[in-house]
Amino acid sequence: MVDQAQHRIQEAMTALVDDLDKTYLRGMQRTMHLCAASCCEKKENSVDQVHRCIENCSTPLTQAQSFVQNELSQFQERLQRCVMVCQDRVKDHVHADATEAQEPQRHSTLSFANTAGSVLRQAALGKDGVSAYKAEFEGCAMQCVDEHIQLMPSVKKRIAGVLAKNS
Repeated sequence: MVDQAQHRIQEAMTALVDDLDKTYLRGMQRTMHLCAASCCEKKENSVDQVHRCIENCSTPLTQAQSFVQNELSQFQERLQRCVMVCQDRVKDHVHADATEAQEPQRHSTLSFANTAGSVLRQAALGKDGVSAYKAEFEGCAMQCVDEHIQLMPSVKKRIAGVLAKNS
């Protein structure tokens, strides 16, 4: 179920990036290459002047790509924080119902992978109804994915607005 959610968010992100690329970035890339080609046609310029000209041509595209990458990174961080809240909720339940075998974990700081791995190992052993905690985590994580997929049109609109002004 978590793999399915991960696949859905990856597909949605890929579609978003592809659309932004086709709509804005490719045109900017074309403009950059045409500009760079015209820099190379100026035979009277020195090598340094040509290189500076080419760098100036690439600046708008580089800035746009950096902006898009930053926005997508922030979006992914928001999704990760949401999933971490799910992890914390489950961890609080597991710790509240801890058996003596689980007690040493109470005071340790576990990474997401360690906590998930621990929950899955315990679920496989059938101890303390941990499969219920796994289902709670998965349900919460799926809700995070659904909420963030619904946010994608507004993220796209915000990014597109900035790119449209700069292209």
